[in-house]
Amino acid sequence: MNKLKIIIGLLLVSAMGNAQGLQSYIAEAQANNPKIQAYELRYTIAREKENEANWLPNTEFGAGYFVSEPETRTGAQVARFSAKQMLPWFGTVATRQKYASAMAETDYVDYVVAKRKLALAVAQSYYELYSLWAKQGVLDTNIELLHTYETLALTSVEVGKASAVDVLRLQIRQNELEQQKQMLREQFKGEQVNFNNLLNRDTDLTVDLTVAMDIPDRDPVTMDSLELNPELLRFDKMYESVTQAELLNQKEGAPMLGFGLDYVSVQERPDMSFSDNGKDIVMPMVSLSIPIFNKRYTSKTKQNELRKEEITFQKQERLNVLESAFAKAIAQRNEARIAYDTQSKNLKQAKDAEQILVKNYETGTIDFNDVLDIQELQLKFQINQIQSVQLYYVQSAIINYLINQ
Repeated sequence: MNKLKIIIGLLLVSAMGNAQGLQSYIAEAQANNPKIQAYELRYTIAREKENEANWLPNTEFGAGYFVSEPETRTGAQVARFSAKQMLPWFGTVATRQKYASAMAETDYVDYVVAKRKLALAVAQSYYELYSLWAKQGVLDTNIELLHTYETLALTSVEVGKASAVDVLRLQIRQNELEQQKQMLREQFKGEQVNFNNLLNRDTDLTVDLTVAMDIPDRDPVTMDSLELNPELLRFDKMYESVTQAELLNQKEGAPMLGFGLDYVSVQERPDMSFSDNGKDIVMPMVSLSIPIFNKRYTSKTKQNELRKEEITFQKQERLNVLESAFAKAIAQRNEARIAYDTQSKNLKQAKDAEQILVKNYETGTIDFNDVLDIQELQLKFQINQIQSVQLYYVQSAIINYLINQ
């Protein structure tokens, strides 16, 4: 009886210490999880692409030797050397860098979403571990309670107030609870491996679950909205990247300017003497490259417009999904509170019934069939309470994922 009260009392302890432990596990997971590290590297690579975008077309160098030297007034041309540099239209390089930056921002949002999803997965696994751990504690308490009743039954058998069958029933019930406890222990081991893998650490490490949880009197209030969810902000970043892609497309569709220099080596004429004899030729050059017969830029503009429409529809579809998930999480969290309160009432009434049975034992009229029925009801209510607590916090974690920044 007293131990049963202790375990139920533990369920009413504040969960603040527990939440603090969970946050440290989430921080550890986000620091060590290989998937998050991969996303971080991808974002770093995307940032480096901003430097990559700062480029110009290759400088062209040429050299030629006249096999048959053309004769000019000032002498025979021996060799030709040239250098040429094409330059994109004004602002193209800056626009290219802005486009790379916009793509990097999209990768950063992917990184943030991955971290949030990992935090949610860690929380869900943690609450599953808590549920399995708490259920084992309840089973331990009920097994000890059945031991107490077994002692009472043996005493009653000695004085002829009970049958040996009653003792056997109590022992069978204890065996069933031991079996359930062993099964829960195996489930706990499997979930602990999953939890430690999320943290990318040794799978044999234990998880601290020393603080019990209960459902708070009031749900936490938040002023944030679904519109700030990174899953939706990602579409805004994608839209911006398409906008920058179109600006870059227009710049790349503009003419390119080229500047160059030709140098021709001229051989002196030996049979003549004048001021420009053998004078080399230097010819500065300017060129203009115009995409007259290229429809690729017009096609890209059309593609970008269609891509923007696609992103708009995708964002609306994702918003609908998140709104449905949010409404479902709120409903299930409310259901968890209702179920928890109901099980609390039922458990109190079951305790009252148990006290009546104990008093009846003092008068010699105890019915061990009733004892088993009440014990089974109490265990059912306790297990349901633990499941309600787990459901409440899992749904709260989902709500935080959906609406918190």
